[in-house]
Amino acid sequence: MIACTSQIPMAKVCAITKKGSIVAGGYSNRTRATKFNPTGMVRKYPNMQKKRVYVPELKKTFVIDVSTRGIRTITKLGAYAALKKAGIIK
Repeated sequence: MIACTSQIPMAKVCAITKKGSIVAGGYSNRTRATKFNPTGMVRKYPNMQKKRVYVPELKKTFVIDVSTRGIRTITKLGAYAALKKAGIIK
């Protein structure tokens, strides 16, 4: 079966912070209380968003997959400085 190409999956790594997924323990409250019957490991992903970022210095718009922490970084440093530091802009 051929996969539908119209839906492109979002990236799992932030373009700004390089934050990716982690494997964390999934414990129930019963496990914490009795140390019995652990629930195993769970993969957790960062909160990724597809954002359009306008850079006034270049008069260009970039579409990037960025985590919410990365959005805060762009707001704090400015679009040009954050994208340059991440290596998206030369």
